[in-house]
Amino acid sequence: MARFFQPKKKTSIDTKHQAIKVEKLDHQGAGIAFLNKKPVFIEGALAGEQVLMQLTESKSKYARGKLIKVLEPSPERVNPFCPHYQLCGGCDLQHLQRAAQVAHKQQALSQLMRKFSGETLTLSEPVITEDKGYRRRARMSMMWNKKVKHLDFGFRQRASKNIVNVTDCPVLDAKLNHHLAPLKTLLSDFQQPETLGHLELVRGSNTAVIVLRHLAPLAEKDRAALVAYAQDNSLTLYLMPETNQLVKVWGDDPYYDENGVTVPFLPTNFIQVNQSVNRKMVEQAIAWLDVESSDRVLDLFCGLGNFSLPLAKLAHEVVGVEGIDDMVLKASDNAQINQLKNVSFYQANLEEDMTTQAWAEQKFDKILLDPARAGAAGIIEQLGAFSASKVVYVSCNPATLARDSQSLLNQGYELVRLGMLDMFPHTSHLESMALFVKKR
Repeated sequence: MARFFQPKKKTSIDTKHQAIKVEKLDHQGAGIAFLNKKPVFIEGALAGEQVLMQLTESKSKYARGKLIKVLEPSPERVNPFCPHYQLCGGCDLQHLQRAAQVAHKQQALSQLMRKFSGETLTLSEPVITEDKGYRRRARMSMMWNKKVKHLDFGFRQRASKNIVNVTDCPVLDAKLNHHLAPLKTLLSDFQQPETLGHLELVRGSNTAVIVLRHLAPLAEKDRAALVAYAQDNSLTLYLMPETNQLVKVWGDDPYYDENGVTVPFLPTNFIQVNQSVNRKMVEQAIAWLDVESSDRVLDLFCGLGNFSLPLAKLAHEVVGVEGIDDMVLKASDNAQINQLKNVSFYQANLEEDMTTQAWAEQKFDKILLDPARAGAAGIIEQLGAFSASKVVYVSCNPATLARDSQSLLNQGYELVRLGMLDMFPHTSHLESMALFVKKR
């Protein structure tokens, strides 16, 4: 019998404003209320608050609502310190007290680990530092507004491609923040502002870096004005005429000094945004591994050597493995700059079998891994073959940490320490560290 396509009827949403009680926060910081037993996620609402909201989405198992007004505020609610907070997509927890932010992130980490790995553990003391001026890099979006002939310059609006004009960012490093307004003025006067892509700002220990992505050759007058600004302000200037094509025009090669080593980098390389937390994170990882002078240590997803180089100052030998060729070459150069001869770096696809690699023929005493948000699927299943007594897993996604933890538990490891790292204050982003010890 012939079947005819029948489009599903669209479910109408009751957009009338409704008063509702917020019960808790989800792990991303949104308030959760319940309407006819169905969870409603309301960004900007806090646990315990009575709010007025408007439904914006309704699915079979959940709904989303827009916060209209806070009727009964939580005692933990504070006024955001940034004037752009309601629009800018950079921060999403400025309305919550800092101490409550930290407590929420710890609770979210503990709940996710318990839910996905079945492990319950008292968390270690959180790693926290200053909550303003902590970002040492930022990317400013730019778009020429033809209607009003104005250069939009700032960060993307929350859940939108629109640009929120920002020339003062309280969480950005003060030296970088100082340059936002004058750089916007300078770039607005360019002959072809519509060809400007984005502006990257990065703070090194020796210099501040600006990278201009442009989609057409710069007029000589504009290029000269930008170079003059870099010279007058002792900045390092790179131009990016093509994606990932860097042309250094002026200034010193950037580097950062942390944990007893010097790490040169390119502005396109990944470095941790929060320098203070990064320093403490490396210290804690080394302490949890309890590195001894006889240890052979494996550092997976090693990048530029953020962990490998400090580890090499204490261990007998360190092997760093990374998937990106350019990062491996850079890390090797960084080892030579720091006169470390007991560390070597290798390129490998960390989703494939590693046990047959030449560097893996010997066993490792300790292992550290710091994967991207996707986690360490693939390599995590192979760690038991290396016979390491301790594994430290640094994670920027607690969901994949919890998933990968189950594999380590199945390979005979025990989770003995778990801690939260507040790498991004005033955001729901959650960094964490876990220590696994091989059962005897």
